[in-house]
This record gives sequence, structure tokens and C-alpha cells, in this order.
Amino acid sequence: MTVLRSLTLASLAAALVAAAPASAQRMSLAERVERLEAQAAAQNQTQANIELLNRLNALQQELAALRGTVEQLQHENAQLKQAARDQYLDIDSRLGRLEGGQASAALAAPAEGAPSATPAPPAASPTPTSPAPAGGRGVVADVVNAGAAPAAPAGERPLYDSAFQALRDGEYAEASRRFQAYLEAYPAGSLAPNAWYWLGESYYVTQNYEVALQAFQSLLDTFPDSAKAPDGLLKLGYTQFELGRRQEGEATLRAVMSRYPGSDAARLAQSRLRSLALDAR
Repeated sequence: MTVLRSLTLASLAAALVAAAPASAQRMSLAERVERLEAQAAAQNQTQANIELLNRLNALQQELAALRGTVEQLQHENAQLKQAARDQYLDIDSRLGRLEGGQASAALAAPAEGAPSATPAPPAASPTPTSPAPAGGRGVVADVVNAGAAPAAPAGERPLYDSAFQALRDGEYAEASRRFQAYLEAYPAGSLAPNAWYWLGESYYVTQNYEVALQAFQSLLDTFPDSAKAPDGLLKLGYTQFELGRRQEGEATLRAVMSRYPGSDAARLAQSRLRSLALDAR
């Protein structure tokens, strides 16, 4: 019995010794599998991060290209606007020369049947005008038919002509100061409607739209029946568009068409509204 028990214990001990390496081997395999899975997961995450980074780089490059395109378009748009304003001022100035020349001729000519006490100096010949360039839709839409300035007393003319000369010379700040001086001296003068109009122009061409709007509105409020009222109302609408007040601008241009049908101002207002309608499509 004792010998049998000893053999049994020995067998159990041998079995335990033999089983220990297998258990240790199984634990090692599980750890290796976990380690491989962790490595695979890390590699997948790294690959995903690389792909995400590549996508971000591609998006950044596309964004930079789009920004460059937008900046180029903005620059070209600014150049087109400036060119349109320059051409507009050139045409408006030529009309102004006609305005000044025709008014001077009216002053120089004596009344019919009345003797001339002192021969008046001949009026300077107006500078010949050239037609507006074809296809300039923005320029044509902005041209205002100035018309002839009314005859004015001799005291008014030098101050008005001085202001208008500054405008023709491109001295817009000086022109605005001189037109204001004229209006302070002759608020109800025969040339006051023209002075209000050209004062508004001197601000409009320098993009001082708020002040230009006030000048055009003052013309309409003070001299609603003057020959400059149609042009002043038209330019009031243009100024409202420049200020981003589109609905008011459209209403003003429609008012030009209804109040002054058949006039050049009404024709230009209609052309501008058509252009806006086409742009909105």
C-alpha cells in the first residue's frame, strides 16, 4: 500500500511537471496574438491618419487656389469699375464743356433788337466731343445728359466756372469746395441747380456716395422743376445702388421713367434696369 501510494504521488507530480510548459506556452500564444492585433490596429490608425493628412493638404491647396482666383477676380473687377468711372467722367466733362460754352454764348449774345453798349468778348469754342465707345454698357448707363447751363448774372459765372474748371481738371476736392462756396453765395442762383448736380458728381466719382446722395437729394428738394432734376434723380438712383440699397435704387429709376418719359434720363434708367434684370438671371 505504501509503495502503491508512493507511485501514485510520483505519477501525479510527473503529470504536473509535464503540464506546466504547455500552460505557459498557451499563455504566450495569447499574448502574442494580442500584441499582433495591437500592432495591426496601430498600423491601421497610422494609415488612416496619413490619408486624412493627405486629404487636408489637398483641400488646403484647393482653398489657396480658390483664394487666388477670387483675389484676381476682385482685382479685375476693381480695374473695370475704375475704367468705367474714368470714361464716365471724361464724357461727363465733355458735356460740361458744352454746357459752359453754350451758356457763355448766351451771355455774349445781345437781346434781339437791342443795341450792344459794349462789344462782348466772343465765347470760347467748345471742345468737340467724340462719341462714347461702342459696347461700353457700364459707361453708357452712367452718362448723364448735362444740357446747357442757363444764362447767369455776371457775378455768379466766375465762381461757378472756377468750380467747374477744377472738376474738369480732376481736382475733385477743390471742385467740391468751390461748388459749396458758390451755393453759399448764391443759394437761389440761376446756376444753383447745376452747382448741386456737379457737387454730387464730384463726390460720386471719388466714391463718397453718402455725401453725393445728399447733394443729389438737395438738388431735387430745392429745385424739383429745374432742367437738372431728371439727371439728378437718375444719379440719385445710381448712388443708391453703389450704397447697396438696391430696392431703393430700382424704385428711383422707375420714378425717373414715370416722371420724365421720353427723356434721356428715362432711357438710361430703363437701360440700367434691363441690365440688372439680365444680371439677376
